[in-house]
Amino acid sequence: MKRETIVNFLINAVVFGLILMLCSCKAGAQDFNSDKVWQKADAIIENITVPEFPERTFNVSDFGAVADGVTDNTEAFKKAINACNAQGGGKVLVPAGKYVTGPIHLKSNVNFHLVEGAEILFSKDKSAYLPMVHTSYEGMELMNYSPLIYAYGQKNIAVTGKGIFNGQANNENWWPWAGKDEYGYKEGQPKQHDDKNLPRLRQMVADGVPVEERVFGEGNQLRPTFFEPFECENILIEGVTFTNAPFWIIHPIKSNNITVDGVTVRSHGPNNDGCDPEYSRNVNIKNSLFDTGDDCIAIKSGRNNDGRRVNIPSENIVIENCEMADGHGGVVMGSEISAGVRNVFVRNCRMDSPNLDRAIRIKTNTIRGGFVDGVYVKDLQVGQVKEAVLKINTYYAIYDNQEGNYIPEIRNIFLENVQVENGGEYGLLIKGREQSPVQNVRLKNVSIKSTKVPLNIENCEPVIFLNTTINGKEY
Repeated sequence: MKRETIVNFLINAVVFGLILMLCSCKAGAQDFNSDKVWQKADAIIENITVPEFPERTFNVSDFGAVADGVTDNTEAFKKAINACNAQGGGKVLVPAGKYVTGPIHLKSNVNFHLVEGAEILFSKDKSAYLPMVHTSYEGMELMNYSPLIYAYGQKNIAVTGKGIFNGQANNENWWPWAGKDEYGYKEGQPKQHDDKNLPRLRQMVADGVPVEERVFGEGNQLRPTFFEPFECENILIEGVTFTNAPFWIIHPIKSNNITVDGVTVRSHGPNNDGCDPEYSRNVNIKNSLFDTGDDCIAIKSGRNNDGRRVNIPSENIVIENCEMADGHGGVVMGSEISAGVRNVFVRNCRMDSPNLDRAIRIKTNTIRGGFVDGVYVKDLQVGQVKEAVLKINTYYAIYDNQEGNYIPEIRNIFLENVQVENGGEYGLLIKGREQSPVQNVRLKNVSIKSTKVPLNIENCEPVIFLNTTINGKEY
């Protein structure tokens, strides 16, 4: 082949390649959040195993439970659960009435079912939550008080029904340990930020101390989670109400195949996140109401060295047909995010409260590190939020010294068909890092009718807007 022919061929190939690239960029800009994306969400849901149970019923009354609001039913519940498990599974039935109990430990193939009118009142006696179990606090594993409802290494478990789980936490029980005046703390009382508590746990994590040696519990002030399936498979939480939680409320950790359906969470205590999947995958949260003292839904994957040690991203999480009222954020990724989060889908949700700070939020820093790759939001209705419709913050800090060597990576954040009446202070508030700018943020068919500052963006690739208006101006 002649030299001139080769040169012409190469030039034509380069030009053709550039044309293809430009066409694909244009198509991509116009076609993000395509049907294919939401088909993936549907496929995730279809592949989640929802537990089913034999048609056997174990009425807790037959095991000595008394619904008088006074009697301790811990042993009666335990006997009913053990019997159900031993006979191959079924439904542990809690009739109407008020039942006081210590922690409830679920076992495989057990559906713990509260009929309408049943209310579980969890004991205010801290010693009831001993002996300690393997659990987690703010993304750090430890030995601590048992969660109020707990399962470890179980398969096919459920809590269902129309009843109420009442943690009985308040300004005199559990909440003062947060160390905040509004939650009953008085100067001089022990609190979670004392050196023997969170600072000691954080140091143990930094030093790589084995989990079994991170012993807390009695004499310490780290509150238990409400419902924690730990290393479990096939979990169903359906219909029930959670209220007055000590700490995080629904916290599946290192678990797979999780369905939260028709649940009501109304709890305004400190760190009262509604649902926090952590190191978990294949999750469907639907038809539920979150009215909380902290984030409504917060997807997590471990804190600092613990997240990097475990190294299990949270992924394949579909949130749909939910309502978010009060809370720090509607759907949040972080701040315990060191192992990363990918493939989060949010659709057909409504967020509306003067006490809801943000709609969609991602928070991390260079001690947490981690990544977020793929957040897809569609058909979202926002009445009002305080701070921002979308907030991405890679400088998140509550404690001092939140700067380290783990640069977070955040990419592929898509919002489509989002209608906002009052966006608060900011439409988009994005704070990326110069070393790692936020990548590929796209808005399509988004309308923010009112916000004080439409865009406050640093260290982010140019945001792509398609048919998007903020304060009446098209972007």
